[in-house]
Amino acid sequence: RRSALGRKAAFSTLSILVALLIAGQAVTIYFVYQQSGQISKLTKTSQTLQLEALQRKLPASAKPVKKNMAMVHTPLAIRVMPAAPLADLPALTKPASNKTEDQVKHLLLQADPGKMFPELKENLMDNLKRLKNTMSHADWKSFESWMHKWLLFEMAKNPKSEERKAIPAEKG
Repeated sequence: RRSALGRKAAFSTLSILVALLIAGQAVTIYFVYQQSGQISKLTKTSQTLQLEALQRKLPASAKPVKKNMAMVHTPLAIRVMPAAPLADLPALTKPASNKTEDQVKHLLLQADPGKMFPELKENLMDNLKRLKNTMSHADWKSFESWMHKWLLFEMAKNPKSEERKAIPAEKG
């Protein structure tokens, strides 16, 4: 008789614990679902603030600038932020100036407001070394390929008779 009562008590206790666990899981799911809307709002706000910070970094004056193709700088490496809902973010209205760099940044930010651009303030070789260290191997190889094609384009624009000879690459 005692063992039957003990089993019934144990079964009742176990049933109550399982019911409490299930109820706890249901309550947790309910609160997580409620918070998901607030999390997505915070994500959008954060991305909007990042966009505004990028806009503040661009020069304020919008003076037209004429440049030779030979003066165009090599593009900056781009770090893409993790994907998030960007549909409600405001697009940039217009580039900060007519500089080629500002125009390209404007187009890239319109396509993906989460793109980030590194600060490159050294000379060309130091900037390229920094990019190589921060880019993935595949991105760097793609960038090297683009630089090679760009150099060929520049060389084709300004052909020199016999003065132009192949320059061997540095080994390092």
